[in-house]
Amino acid sequence: MTILFLYTELANYFLAGVKELSKNGHSVHIVRWPVNKEAPFEFEFPENVTVYDRDNYDTKGLINLANSIDPHLLITSGWIDRGYTKVSRSFKNRIPTLLTMDNQWHGTFRQKVMCKIAPWKLHRAFSKVWVPGEPQKEYALKLGFSEENIETGFYSADVPFFSPQAEARRRAEKYPHRLIYMGRYIHVKGMDLLFKAWMEICDEQQHDWELWCAGTGELYDQRPNHPQIKHLGFLQPHELKDHLHNAGAFVLPSRFEPWGVVVHEMAAAGFPLIVSSAVGSVTQFLQDGVNGYLFENESFAELKSALKKMISLSDDDLRNMAIKSHQLGTSYTPEMWARKVESYL
Repeated sequence: MTILFLYTELANYFLAGVKELSKNGHSVHIVRWPVNKEAPFEFEFPENVTVYDRDNYDTKGLINLANSIDPHLLITSGWIDRGYTKVSRSFKNRIPTLLTMDNQWHGTFRQKVMCKIAPWKLHRAFSKVWVPGEPQKEYALKLGFSEENIETGFYSADVPFFSPQAEARRRAEKYPHRLIYMGRYIHVKGMDLLFKAWMEICDEQQHDWELWCAGTGELYDQRPNHPQIKHLGFLQPHELKDHLHNAGAFVLPSRFEPWGVVVHEMAAAGFPLIVSSAVGSVTQFLQDGVNGYLFENESFAELKSALKKMISLSDDDLRNMAIKSHQLGTSYTPEMWARKVESYL
């Protein structure tokens, strides 16, 4: 079968699922936006996959390209790209046309307007909706899509890549006392709260934990210089492995994070987690007090408390949390993601 994805920013976890489709013999075509300069990942594309740069096509060119590909299934990433929506509209009622979205319902004015115009903007282009989880399903229902036309599980971590990392913590003679953050250095990620909380804890009590941060962004030049904070810079996935091997827990203090595949990745890798309530994927991969700690979004006091609880745990307690995270993280895989795609064919 031939599958066409109209995608925005590619990610390795998405390509892990595409790889499974390719292994199953499907021909996959992907139109993609340019690589984000703040996340300059290098991608390797599987066999039977053809990639097109969005910048090379206007709307008419996109429609012509899609017609030449003649897909059996069309999957579109959101509605931000009007050209993508017009392509999907041209295929509606001929083949399944899936809308993917990770927006949570917040009841904003803009979302309420979208609910009003959805019959014209969305329903004329898309036959079904594929969302990451329950926080997004609520919005899809409000947009007027019926329960039977909404599926969850749109995002999956590259579990085969991250899962082997769990052994490092299970078998470590001394559990690694290093907390790791992975993401961009931007305000919405809550790093100002994280740095302040961590430095206060270091001033208030002696401990041997370090905070490692991997990423870059507009606030990178404002990063604090502290003996128990290590800035790793931007890392490609293959560069990340050694650092994960030597880390012991993961923190994500985001103020806004519709899903957050990184939580799935770190759960699969067997990390105890500290995550903000704003992150959608906590609904699936974090059980508060079992494999980590959930803190209220924007709450400096709760973040600091969660950090203090994590670094005060015994190595045995940390291992138990790591084991539970790994169980949750391996409960959904790229292979299962590919089967969901195939179910639409």
